[in-house]
Amino acid sequence: MRLTTVTHVSLDGVMQGLGGPDEDRRGGFERGGWALPLFTDDAAGFVNQAFQRADAFLFGRRTYEIFAGYWGVIADANNPIAGPLNSRPKYVASSTLTDPRWANTTVLSGDVAEAIGDLKARPGGELQVHGSGNLVRWLFAQELVDEITLLTYPVVVGQGTRLFPEAGPDTALELVDFRSTATGVTIQVYRPAGRPQYAPATAG
Repeated sequence: MRLTTVTHVSLDGVMQGLGGPDEDRRGGFERGGWALPLFTDDAAGFVNQAFQRADAFLFGRRTYEIFAGYWGVIADANNPIAGPLNSRPKYVASSTLTDPRWANTTVLSGDVAEAIGDLKARPGGELQVHGSGNLVRWLFAQELVDEITLLTYPVVVGQGTRLFPEAGPDTALELVDFRSTATGVTIQVYRPAGRPQYAPATAG
């Protein structure tokens, strides 16, 4: 399986609390729900298709609990997001979660990189990661990500957890798909392409 990430970010890279004011108030974050006014049918259609093509899902603990509490209680198998989430395998990278209540959940502890490598070696299409900022940053640093999808919203949130840290690995990205929505949300799909090239200084 290919490991793919799907992340909603503001123009200044914030990914915290996009879905609602009380979704994630860590660090005193008070600007939750910034994505919803811009998340229209065309963006929703793209996201729905992403969920439907997943063979399995990988989460960090916090995102897993948010999704389990919302999507996990929607019994409609035809819902384009709840249907795949409830019926397909889910994996959680956590050293503290011991008793997951959401059906088809497996907790990955111990050597998480090896466990994810084993998952990637299985036949299938996509092992998808949604949200899960700490996990995505770690996966990126471990060079385990095969494809990155960013939905970038035309808003500067000004505070909150950002997708990429101030210091981390440098990686070139190959753009493989791009589209935009009526509200200015841009959707970019990238594949890691090794180290970036840095141009030398030139005279004149």
